[in-house]
Amino acid sequence: MTRKILVTSALPYANGSIHLGHLVEYIQTDIWVRFQKMLGNECHYVCADDTHGTPIMLRAEKEGVTPEQLIARVAEEHKADFAAFHVEFDNYGSTHSAETKEFSETIYKKLRDAGLIEKRSIEQYYDPVKQMFLPDRFIKGECPKCGAKEQYGDNCEACGAAYAPTELKNPYSAVSGAKPELRDSDHYFFRLSDPRCQRFLREWTRGGALQPEAANKMQEWLGGEGESKLSDWDISRDAPYFGFEIPGAPGKYFYVWLDAPIGYMGSFRQLCNAKGIDFDAYWKQDSDTELYHFIGKDILYFHALFWPAMLEHAGFRTPTQLFAHGFLTVNGEKMSKSRGTFITARSYLDHVGNTEYLRYYYAAKLNGTMEDIDLNLEDFVARVNSDLIGKYINVASRSAGFITNHFNGEIRYFDDITEFKNHAEELRAEVARLYEAREYGQVVRLLMKRVDRLNEVFDEAKPWLLAKDPSKHQELQQRCSLILHSFKVISVLLAPILPELAEKIAKDFFGLGQKFTWDDAITATNSIQPYQHLMTRLDPKLIEAMVAANKGSLQPAAPSPQPSPARGGSVHSEQRHAEHQQHTASKEAAQAEKNFEPFIGIDDFMKIDLRVAKIVNAEQVEGAEKLLKLTLDIGEEKPRTVFAGIKSAYDPEKLKGRLTVMVANLAPRKMKFGLSEGMVLAASGEAPGLFILGPDEGAQPGMRVK
Repeated sequence: MTRKILVTSALPYANGSIHLGHLVEYIQTDIWVRFQKMLGNECHYVCADDTHGTPIMLRAEKEGVTPEQLIARVAEEHKADFAAFHVEFDNYGSTHSAETKEFSETIYKKLRDAGLIEKRSIEQYYDPVKQMFLPDRFIKGECPKCGAKEQYGDNCEACGAAYAPTELKNPYSAVSGAKPELRDSDHYFFRLSDPRCQRFLREWTRGGALQPEAANKMQEWLGGEGESKLSDWDISRDAPYFGFEIPGAPGKYFYVWLDAPIGYMGSFRQLCNAKGIDFDAYWKQDSDTELYHFIGKDILYFHALFWPAMLEHAGFRTPTQLFAHGFLTVNGEKMSKSRGTFITARSYLDHVGNTEYLRYYYAAKLNGTMEDIDLNLEDFVARVNSDLIGKYINVASRSAGFITNHFNGEIRYFDDITEFKNHAEELRAEVARLYEAREYGQVVRLLMKRVDRLNEVFDEAKPWLLAKDPSKHQELQQRCSLILHSFKVISVLLAPILPELAEKIAKDFFGLGQKFTWDDAITATNSIQPYQHLMTRLDPKLIEAMVAANKGSLQPAAPSPQPSPARGGSVHSEQRHAEHQQHTASKEAAQAEKNFEPFIGIDDFMKIDLRVAKIVNAEQVEGAEKLLKLTLDIGEEKPRTVFAGIKSAYDPEKLKGRLTVMVANLAPRKMKFGLSEGMVLAASGEAPGLFILGPDEGAQPGMRVK
């Protein structure tokens, strides 16, 4: 049965360039969509630029253009970058569209009529020179906690403290430099604390729409039964502001995070109008179609709480699932302008060129969890040249000449190959299962293992010897035919990851005259065309030049706090502006570079016995809100038990069999639930999430980390 699927990626903000961190999400989504389309499902992929907010307004003013002119120019840049990386949208729109405006007003009115909108007077800073109320990041001053100067209105980059803008010492406007004044203003709030919203969200977040680690985090933010931890959401901003004016509220505009996700609906409406698709079939409350949002884990709060609550109480369907992913690190560290690793899509294109190298490398690292992935530039070059050129392309280049030169390109089988066909069908089914689950890394490993075997079969057959003996030509044709058919099977299965290369193989090498379909993995291969070079090796000097160019041309931008909705305090500190998103990577890089603990000596470090540990078992601890019970093998005769506070971040079943790092010489601690014999290492930061450390492939339980 053909599935009807609507897929979206998070909307990139129209105040910055697409960079390699962004591309993790769009490449991940595009692979999944291409897979669904190859299966024959009706799958639509839409996205849009997120175009509203104060930063857009101020940048346009600085450049002497209108906001509309600015966002139109940036949209063309974004579209070109996505196209270069083969990210193929069915529609790419803008939140500044008539369609998004209409849906924003409709949803607002329905929430208002349901009694879920409330007007309140709030006190906030006002710039008397610029004559505008100031968002938190446009207020600067001295940190009320540590006294550091030049800090933003909600977060100190020096000590990490969170606070309200009104707590800053000696505040000033980052727009004009003037001393801001406290003024009252009427704002409109979505009553997320309403019992109806609370009840719905408790049920929805537990209903399978979220990954286990995401669902656990939502329960933390929602609190237990009877608690009301969610604050009401300020959905309005004061003029001047670039956005949509709120109906019946002159001078008040929808906050950018209200209309940003509604941009999914607006973009899809444009596609429906162009293609004659039934919009209501996908968005009505009882729809039997599927809706998937691919998002970064930093915006999970908005998509897993605000967005479904808005949709439910405005009479629209909610997402089938949210697929949250982690961040990108480069060479094991945050993307950094000073190190030359904060790399834009355009810089990659200018220096490296072939974007399918990156698609392949990301796919090899991606899975269905919220784990971060690392772009190790040295490993990137090695894996591309080893896997794609040295193994995969090598299969075709080695075998094709024998079929072309001796058999005029004819693929032929003389023996029964039923078992061979059955194996291809099993492989196709397993790869389909993995693609559906977004386990792309497993897809790559499985197919590269098959490629390794094909190269072994070629070497064992010694076709160069068979070609010299006329009596062996039938065997030569059969063996090379089977190898090349297997190459086609693998090419079909890699097509979602390597769409341009796969199309070239389909048309130019196998002469199909069209792109591969999913069924081409199990249909007969009859002939090949003379082999033409398919892909070149990646020169490490291109990577070196790219890093060097970024060191010289990119200056560190002012850091900006990323969303941190789990914090307590004011509504503003909980609900970060969407305009912060494009600054997230540079903020993290700047923070990572200057936040070091006081130095210790090597003797101090060597006192800590860090060991590679295999998680033999992981289970829930009855009565514990945050703990999981881990059974760890560190190469000793008897496994150790460790109680780890990672319940909110990990599904116990998915931890089993993983490697991590533990402190092996920590004194055992007697706890309420038993004896804990060590500690596993995990990382966390301002953004939601907790991440256990893991060693690279090849590490064995018991190895010392030093």
